[in-house]
Amino acid sequence: MAYQLSNRFKMFSLNSNPKLASEMARLLGCELGKSSVTRFSDGEIQINIEESVRGSDVYLVQSTSQPGNEHLMELLIMIDALKRASAKTINVVIPYYGYARQDRKARSREPITAKLVANLLETAGAHRVLTIDLHAPQIQGFFDIPVDQLVGVPILAEYFDHKGLEDIVVVAPDNGGVVRARKLANRLHAPIALVDKRRPQPNVVEVMNIVGNIEGKNAILIDDMIDTAGTITLAANALMEKGAKAVYACCTHAVLSGAAISRIEASAIKELVVTNSIELPEEKMINKITTLSIAPLLVDAVDRIHNEKAVSPLFE
Repeated sequence: MAYQLSNRFKMFSLNSNPKLASEMARLLGCELGKSSVTRFSDGEIQINIEESVRGSDVYLVQSTSQPGNEHLMELLIMIDALKRASAKTINVVIPYYGYARQDRKARSREPITAKLVANLLETAGAHRVLTIDLHAPQIQGFFDIPVDQLVGVPILAEYFDHKGLEDIVVVAPDNGGVVRARKLANRLHAPIALVDKRRPQPNVVEVMNIVGNIEGKNAILIDDMIDTAGTITLAANALMEKGAKAVYACCTHAVLSGAAISRIEASAIKELVVTNSIELPEEKMINKITTLSIAPLLVDAVDRIHNEKAVSPLFE
């Protein structure tokens, strides 16, 4: 598909997703803008934009994935540099929006980091945010600028549809994932089930029960993100113990920190399907992991935003 870009269009990438940004530029038929990210001797980030952006509509691709603090600071400093270089609009493409798990005060004296990051992006000078599968959809309301949240379910559904699995049941790994599981189940014309769990403390999970019929079926676990993989591997093992034929898992954001990879390798998960919203290093690319590209989806959204067309068809 040929995209129509004006001569005001420019796209830049920082250090979190260079492969994804390059794929997006290739699909759009443009070149990535020239910039450099260096460090002062004490580790402070220094950014230099090496071409004029005056009057340009700039699209900046950067996830706030590991190391999250470094990538977030890179993003904020680049936005500030673009603003001071007289860019007309600064559109921030954040495939993975970090610090999103603290979206409310669950206990006394806790911060709301999702709101803090929204404030930082706006104060730095961002005019629009384009992201995919926020951990909590209400984070869109933390911004006073336009936010377009794309969804990864159609990409994951298309992959599993082409696999031709029979007797599918889509499983939500916790209560909060039921809506997401229902969306995938509707696309695959499959029933859903639920893993009833409790979380006595952060990153610690106990499976209590499984609601729904999973015996003899190909179970597909779906989540928005997998971090330490404790939830997803415990759920997979519990499903197999309760009689599932095979267990697949999928998510949009493969954070995969700590012991996640070893847990996945040792678990009952037959295949883990993820997207490239987070760029995985080589050591994490095990045989069980299949990566799907979100570049075509993001490119469609960028084209629609740049040419002032409706983005809503991408949500359907």
